[in-house]
Amino acid sequence: QLQASGGGLVQAGDSLTLSCAASGRTSSNNAMGWFRQAPGKEREFVAGINWNGGRTYYADSVKGRFTISREYAKSTVTLQMNSLKPEDTADYYCAVGRFARVGSEPNDYSYWGQGTQVTVSS
Repeated sequence: QLQASGGGLVQAGDSLTLSCAASGRTSSNNAMGWFRQAPGKEREFVAGINWNGGRTYYADSVKGRFTISREYAKSTVTLQMNSLKPEDTADYYCAVGRFARVGSEPNDYSYWGQGTQVTVSS
């Protein structure tokens, strides 16, 4: 079970921090990631982190602005989003990967949290 939080309405240039806590059958030995889905668009990879936090991966659209991190012992993952843009507006989903390495496709993830909405006004 995954519980995501931290979404909201902000202005362009502002920052937000999304958090996701995993519990139950989810495994702390798996990669975790964030995806987003805007209205009328497919779900897209935003950022991922491997099982021990040693490797991170980002979509080109957020590289340099977003930072993913995880607290291994607590199976939590955080997405720090800076310099937000209107095109970042979407529902954001955290997910637990099927493997220890990071994947960028939704099928690489087996458990999904409910979305948290991020709206960035211009």
